[in-house]
Amino acid sequence: MKYTSFIVASLMTLALSACSGPAGPAGPAGNTGATGSTGNAGNAGNTGNAGATGDTGATGNTGNTGNTGNTGATGNTGAPPR
Repeated sequence: MKYTSFIVASLMTLALSACSGPAGPAGPAGNTGATGSTGNAGNAGNTGNAGATGDTGATGNTGNTGNTGNTGATGNTGAPPR
């Protein structure tokens, strides 16, 4: 028990120095968090407006000439001379 007072004094000094010292420096910043999930797909766009009426087409070509008519019936034979 020769060193009891010295040990007690050393422990008291150690305890006081642990309580009264300056704050240590801030720790390093934490790691960046993981990337978030991809967002949902957007809504489909609106249907476009109806197109304008098209231009009138060109006039058609003239039709083909009609077929030749049928030959007329043979005439009646004339009356015999008198």
